Amino acid sequence: MLLIGLDLGTSAVKAIALDPSLGSAGIVASASKEHPLHTPREGWSEQDPADWWVAACAAIGELLALPGVKGKAIAGIGLSGQMHGSVMLDRAGLPVRRALLWNDQRTAAECGVIEKAFGGKRGCVALVGNAALTGFTLPKLLWVRRHEPVIWSRVAKVMLPKDYLALKLTGVSATDVGDASGTLLFDVASRQFSGRACELVGIEPGLFPEPHESSTVVGQVSGEAAAQTGLPVGVPVIIGSGDNMTAAIGAGVVSAGTALAVLGTSGVILVSSDGPEKDLGEVSAGGDACGPASGMASGTASGACGRMHTMCAAAGSRSWALTGCTLSEGGALRWFRDTLAPGVAYDQLMAEAASVPIGCEGLVFAPQLTGERCPHPDPQARGGFLGLTSRHTRAHLARAVIEGVTFTMGQILGIAGDMGVKIERVRLSGGGNRSAFWRQMQADVYGLPTQLAGSDEGGCALGAALLAGVGVGRFASVEAACQATLAVQHEHSPDRRAQAEYARAAARFGKAYGAICSLGPV
Repeated sequence: MLLIGLDLGTSAVKAIALDPSLGSAGIVASASKEHPLHTPREGWSEQDPADWWVAACAAIGELLALPGVKGKAIAGIGLSGQMHGSVMLDRAGLPVRRALLWNDQRTAAECGVIEKAFGGKRGCVALVGNAALTGFTLPKLLWVRRHEPVIWSRVAKVMLPKDYLALKLTGVSATDVGDASGTLLFDVASRQFSGRACELVGIEPGLFPEPHESSTVVGQVSGEAAAQTGLPVGVPVIIGSGDNMTAAIGAGVVSAGTALAVLGTSGVILVSSDGPEKDLGEVSAGGDACGPASGMASGTASGACGRMHTMCAAAGSRSWALTGCTLSEGGALRWFRDTLAPGVAYDQLMAEAASVPIGCEGLVFAPQLTGERCPHPDPQARGGFLGLTSRHTRAHLARAVIEGVTFTMGQILGIAGDMGVKIERVRLSGGGNRSAFWRQMQADVYGLPTQLAGSDEGGCALGAALLAGVGVGRFASVEAACQATLAVQHEHSPDRRAQAEYARAAARFGKAYGAICSLGPV
């Protein structure tokens, strides 16, 4: 038996083949194909859904041509994809325009309209679990309705990116509860689209596909799709979920008490919860620093709300996830290397950073190089170094960047802790977590054990394949799928002495936002 995971990313479509009988060594092949990105104006980000399908067909075709991958052995295909994108189709199922993506920033005015309609930011969080941000789907729909009324008049169905692949594979219109949670029109508590939210902004609920739990089989590979991909006709297609939720599955984050820390270009904290907790700002965070278990508060404004997003998780009908995204994490380290240490390998920078004492002898780096979403929702936030002296070397600067990124992630964990969500351990994912030095730093800053599980090769696609395994009955549950196929590769426990030193450094870091980040544009 083989399970296929298909992940529609912002830059490429990735396909993996998983043999679940092989346990943690189950990924037998992988392939990916890039697709173009269009930026017609500053702050605009669009892609053509037709390009996604071309890339998906090519990735699947390449996968099927690899040794060990036989079409007749494929038992199911699970989907994953970039969240929040607006795929608008006409009555024939054809896109009426390019999709506006998660990182498109044109919709600030529409976010204001949504907040006003929903009763302010807190009212928005109470109604749909999330504050109105430019990244979400609804602001994009309102923008098209306002600025492109002729195009809007042709819209008969709205889909999310990976759901468009499901449509192309099966001819069936469907979505899942996790991806739908990011539309700003979904009641995360009842796991259904909110008629009240749709009414307040004049959107017909029927524009969206029916939402399913993430391991649901929504159709089978059609004859047309089989001819274009090389897949056998009739293979079950499992709807899967958005990339954050499938990444959590691929790392084994499926039960309350476990968090996921993703260090990619951006940084994501996802915390599993057994209830639809909402960041309503009812608990004062206070303090200057970070971390839920190390005695460090979140360091964010008292009474703030909507910093964390509440999503339906992919692990089952009684699972939810709190997520927070900080926009420049691995991206900050890459900026540092490209600008101040061109050509230097990351491993060397990590070794240099490890040679410097905790706290960098007073040097602090704020990583808000591209604005910020969480813990400080401020698109005008700015980053920088604070406390430079003639004693500081490149090694100090490198460590300050890594510490600043980690403290920010810790602040997001702190918000979840302030909300009363228990966190007992943190699973790690993303390129930054290849470094043992950085993994240990996170354990010390978070005050929690950190674990690296799953596969760098898998990620979101692996999570999608595991959901496919549940959907076709290979596994009894998502948790059972993770237990059978994932193994902890590295585990780090907090060091008590290091925790105390990081707490002092984090207290200084907590003051940097007011000193640097809130300066705004020149």
